Amino acid sequence: MDAALLIKEARHGSAAAQKCLFDLLSDKMMLVCRRYVKSREDAEEVLLDGFYKFFKNINAFNYHGDAALYGWVKKIMVNECLMLLRKKNVFTIVTESAAEDIALEEAALNNLSAKEIFDLIIQLPVGYRTVFNLYVIEGMEHKEIAGLMGIAEGTSKSQLSKAKSLLQKNILQNGTGYERRKSQ
Repeated sequence: MDAALLIKEARHGSAAAQKCLFDLLSDKMMLVCRRYVKSREDAEEVLLDGFYKFFKNINAFNYHGDAALYGWVKKIMVNECLMLLRKKNVFTIVTESAAEDIALEEAALNNLSAKEIFDLIIQLPVGYRTVFNLYVIEGMEHKEIAGLMGIAEGTSKSQLSKAKSLLQKNILQNGTGYERRKSQ
């Protein structure tokens, strides 16, 4: 069914339209939530809270295509994830002495599946993972990230650098590098 029509019907309180919109978007939004929230149960809670806010505020949304719909719902989900992380007070900034600059062949990353990359990202400490997702995936600037997380802009930059270093280290330690795959 057409998303524009579903939005229109959902604005008029159609539970069937809301269910269709949920079914249309929930799998993608769950992936967004899981990038930020390690626990599946917490991610499901965030997802439901996010959809509640989406439907509660659907009259404020101006439909300009499926990309706009996806972007708006995604922004709600990211904000809900950040609120949960703040509520649980898990934004402790981690210093990782093991996250040193490690040279990594670019080809190693090209040979990882999306699931392998996701699994490595989700294993990062919360602060690293959150800054990495906001900067690399969401395309936010450090100033905006600092405001969202209540940290200094320099801390955001440091967390991103450490997240990248730790990801590189984990790729090498887990044997998911290019050389190992090549020999299999």
